[in-house]
Amino acid sequence: MSWSKQRNTIQSVLAGKVCIYPGSVYDPVSARIAADLGFEIGMLGGSTASLTVLGDPDLLIISMTEVAETVRRITRAAEIPLMVDADHGFGNALSVRRTVQELEGAGAAGLSIEDTLLPQPYGESKTQLLSLEEGLGKMKAAVDARRDRSLALFARTGAASVTSVSDAIARGKAYETTGVDALFFTGVRTKAELAAIATETKLPIMLGSAEGELDDPAFLAANRVRLAPQGHLPFATAALAVYQTLKALRQGTKPKDVKGLPSAEFVNRYMRNDDVKRRMAEFLGINR
Repeated sequence: MSWSKQRNTIQSVLAGKVCIYPGSVYDPVSARIAADLGFEIGMLGGSTASLTVLGDPDLLIISMTEVAETVRRITRAAEIPLMVDADHGFGNALSVRRTVQELEGAGAAGLSIEDTLLPQPYGESKTQLLSLEEGLGKMKAAVDARRDRSLALFARTGAASVTSVSDAIARGKAYETTGVDALFFTGVRTKAELAAIATETKLPIMLGSAEGELDDPAFLAANRVRLAPQGHLPFATAALAVYQTLKALRQGTKPKDVKGLPSAEFVNRYMRNDDVKRRMAEFLGINR
């Protein structure tokens, strides 16, 4: 299967002049909804993948193969370009190569590799970064593993909040030499910090958060920010809806009286019921 269209979409966003807010998705249905609502890009966060697959927080308990399978399920069912948080590549630089190969094969349109020391070391409560040399090795390995040049690779660093903005800039400039397509900065809090980063680097930028004074699309776009996630609210609100529905049923509410029920048309749309009926008629001779 070819995902050239999806990958070219992300590359076009990176080459563009505006900042895109990707839709947070976590399964086939949420990805279909994001696509129908007009989101240009869907994003599978590491925390969301962990919650979806394991019901656990983002502590890197999830495996690379579980993330790849989640990506495969989403890309099979929905055409939205999928940006994937690949954490630290699930190991050393050789593991990064395997991670890129698996996620590329699963249909990811873009993915990020970060330079955080993961999993959390024993007895260390604060976030730690890899050495710049090891981070460079991982980014080089990611580029080396890529078969489809249109797969967008993002070099991610949290140095802005872990060490310093100057370290984030140094790491970003170094990672630009490896052949990645974009830089992904987390922990940037002010316009001044972003402006300094944009001045010293060259590649398109993705921000981990654009809240507070950074909630300014024109300023983001002018400083080469092309992607700015808005957190992962869809999973949390979906979990709350499940809780409220089950609670109402447990307390004796009749199914037809439960609040917030979707229409049959809504459910059928995201089950792709009409498509399935057409295929049943065409391939099985069944009309229903």
